[in-house]
Amino acid sequence: MPTIAKRNDTYKITVSAGYDINGKQIRRYMTWKPPSSMTLKQAEKEVKRQAVLFEERVKNGTYLDGSIKFADFAEQWFNDYAKEHLRATTYKRYKSMMPRINAAIGHMKLERIQPQHLLSFYKNLAETGIREDMKYTACCDLRALIKGKKMTFRSIAESAGIGERTVSAAVNGQNVTEKTALAICGALSEPIENVFALVDEGKTLSSSTIHYYHNVISSMLTTAVQWQIIFSNPCDRVKPPKVGKPEPKYLDEEQAKNLIDCLQNEGVQFRVMIELLMFTGLRRGELLGLEWSDIDFDNKIINVRRNSLYLPEMGVFEDETKTAGSQRAFKISDAVIDLLKEQRTWQASQRLKLGDKWINSNRLFTAWNGEPLNPSTLTSKFRRFKQKHNIEGISIHGLRHTNATLQIAAGTPLTTVAHRLGHTNASTTTKIYAHAIKSADEAAAEAIADILTLGRKQTV
Repeated sequence: MPTIAKRNDTYKITVSAGYDINGKQIRRYMTWKPPSSMTLKQAEKEVKRQAVLFEERVKNGTYLDGSIKFADFAEQWFNDYAKEHLRATTYKRYKSMMPRINAAIGHMKLERIQPQHLLSFYKNLAETGIREDMKYTACCDLRALIKGKKMTFRSIAESAGIGERTVSAAVNGQNVTEKTALAICGALSEPIENVFALVDEGKTLSSSTIHYYHNVISSMLTTAVQWQIIFSNPCDRVKPPKVGKPEPKYLDEEQAKNLIDCLQNEGVQFRVMIELLMFTGLRRGELLGLEWSDIDFDNKIINVRRNSLYLPEMGVFEDETKTAGSQRAFKISDAVIDLLKEQRTWQASQRLKLGDKWINSNRLFTAWNGEPLNPSTLTSKFRRFKQKHNIEGISIHGLRHTNATLQIAAGTPLTTVAHRLGHTNASTTTKIYAHAIKSADEAAAEAIADILTLGRKQTV
C-alpha cells in the first residue's frame, strides 16, 4: 500500500518493492507536484491515483529510477554485465578508462546526463596535457649529475624502486615515463623540471581514442535503457569525433624480401614466427595460440582456433578468436610446411635438453621451458631486430598488412583474401585495403590496355 506525505506544494509517494537478500525492505520513491489550477481537494484525489499508478509500475518493473549516479551505475555494470559479456582484455581497457569518465560525469545522475555534457567531455579529451603516456627525456647531463651526487646507477635504482637498465636508458637519452622521471628525481632530490623535459608537450589524444571513450559510455547507457533505468541513451544524440582511417603500414615486395634475408641469421623460433606471420597473415595472438594439433601436415592446412593473450593479473591465457569468422582453416605452401617442420625439429631438441623441466603446452612457439610465449616478448624481440637491421615503418601487425597487400597485388580474389585473414566478410577487407585494391585495379587496367593495344598494332 503506497504512503503519501505532503511537502509544501509537492507530494512524496513511497512504495514497497519487496525485500533484499538480507531481509531489508526495498522502497521506491517519486515526487508529484499538482498543477497550479487544481484545488486542494482535486490534488488530494489525483495524488492517490498517481500513487496507485506508481505502485503498478514498480510491481511490473517499468519504473525507471534514473537518480542513480553514473559512477555507481558503472560499478554495477562492470560487476553484473561486463565480467560476463566482455573479453578480459576489453574489460581491463574499459576499467582503465573509468577515472577520466567518472571525473567528467561520474557525479551526475543518469537521468540528468545530456548531449552537451558528453560533448564537453570529448572537447576536454582533445586538449593538450590530457595524455597519460607522455614521455620525458633528460634535459641535462644526467650522468654528470648522478656522479656529482656521489651516487651510482644501482643506488639510484634502489632508491627510486626501478631497474638499473631503466636508469641507464634515461642517462643515455631514451624517453621514460613520468613515473620513472619523478622516481629518479626523487632519488636525486631534484625537481623534475631541472632534470627532465616533456617530449611532444602538445601531443593530444587521437580521434580514435576519443571515439572509443564515446563507445564505452554509450555501451553502458544502452544497458541502462535495457534495464529500464533511463528512457533513452543521450549518446544516440551526439556525434563523436570523426575517426580518420590511416592507411595500414606494410612492406612492398622488395622490402619483404630484404626482411626475410635479414632473418636468416636469427634463431630458428624467432625466424619461423616472423616468416609465418608474413606467409599467412595471422594475427600475433593467433600465431602464438597455434598448437601442433592445429597443423595438418599431410593436407597442408592450418586451423586457427584460439588467441593467446596476456594480462598481468592472469599471465598468458587462452581466449577465443577475435570474431567467429576468425576461426578458419586455410591452405599453406610447401615453403611454410618446411618452416613448420624446422620449428618442430628445433623444439624437439630443446625438449630433450631440458628433460623433465620441459612443460608440454603443445604450442608451436613457447618460452624457454615450453610454456606459452608472452605475446609482448615477440613484439620486443621484433623491435630489437628492426633496430639491428635499420628496418623502419613496420610493426608486428604490419606483417599481416604486408601479407594482405601482396595477395591483392597478385590478383587473389577478395573473398579468398578475406577468408585467409579471418574477416567476417569481404567488405571489411575492402575498407582496410582500399589502397592496395586501387593499385591492383590500376595495374589491371594498364595490363588490359597493353594487351589490346598490342593486338591492334599487330592487326595493322
